Amino acid sequence: MAKQPKRIQAWTGDREAAHAVADAIALVKANAKAKFDESIEISVNLGVDPRHADQQVRGVVNLPSGTGRDVRVAVFAKDAKAAEATAAGAEHVGAEDLYEKIAGGFMDFDRVIATPDMMALVGRLGKVLGPRGLMPNPKVGTVTPNVGQAVKDAKGGAVEFRVEKAGIVHAGIGKVSFTDEALLLNVKAMVDALNKAKPAGAKGIYVKRVGLSSTMGPGFKIDVASINA
Repeated sequence: MAKQPKRIQAWTGDREAAHAVADAIALVKANAKAKFDESIEISVNLGVDPRHADQQVRGVVNLPSGTGRDVRVAVFAKDAKAAEATAAGAEHVGAEDLYEKIAGGFMDFDRVIATPDMMALVGRLGKVLGPRGLMPNPKVGTVTPNVGQAVKDAKGGAVEFRVEKAGIVHAGIGKVSFTDEALLLNVKAMVDALNKAKPAGAKGIYVKRVGLSSTMGPGFKIDVASINA
């Protein structure tokens, strides 16, 4: 069997036990040894079957401590709304011109926002934006006439979440450089948002398992009960 890399051999902590959320955060940070500020991701296994329409879980949460990421925003808008988006800090703003750029392969952005009147145009980019999870959607506030606020939210800590086929939600909730308290607030906000988004068709235990990991580090399980303690 191949020898494990030294960074893996140096990992500490019990990866099988379920830890109190504060302890899990401390373990993730202690094992983040990369030379860059690693992102921290939460993984939540939900008791849903996304194949059924009444068990979809999707939404957006404003993380109180932010994400630590520089979110690049593209906005489809015209005239006064375009000016509003630009003033709010959007990197790319346009209509037909932005459509042509994206159709031609331009993808230098992390979030797409559109005014309702632009969706007929944006819809033609479905095959490009959809698979990347970038298609604007009114359910998560990315199709809105209030583009200025949407841009500010995106840059200030708004995180979209959507359950995957296996019933798991993955989301970035900060950086290793965040304080433990800041990460704790973000974890609680994310789980609270998932609980509020519980679909009517979900039966039995809804939040089944929660884990935290950093970009290059190991994952640690969280005792679900400790999150709301």
